[in-house]
Amino acid sequence: MAKRGGFPGGMPGNMNNLMKQAQRMQRQMEETTKELEAREYTASAGGGAVSVTVSGKKEVSAVKISPEAVDPDDVEMLEDMIMAAVNEAFRQAEEDSANAMSRFAGGLGSSLGGMGGGFPF
Repeated sequence: MAKRGGFPGGMPGNMNNLMKQAQRMQRQMEETTKELEAREYTASAGGGAVSVTVSGKKEVSAVKISPEAVDPDDVEMLEDMIMAAVNEAFRQAEEDSANAMSRFAGGLGSSLGGMGGGFPF
């Protein structure tokens, strides 16, 4: 009479290896996330008149404005330059993050092999 449930003697080798690989990948993702959060990204606008630095945590850490960029009669241009520099710095941070994390997503499909999948991200 066959036993119900589970595998005799524990998890089969492939499943055990898959679990170890998933745990290793999780640790690597956590390390990569910490590294990304520690990085800084700087972008400028207006030919360098405005410079903005953001962290990997998506926080603005510095804003530098050259005196020539400050025109009381054209505040809107200064606002636009600040916005452009902030958006570019955040775009750089996001691109760096996506590139760093894509290696993990790429590894999932091959490690799951015949199980038919990966994650939907």
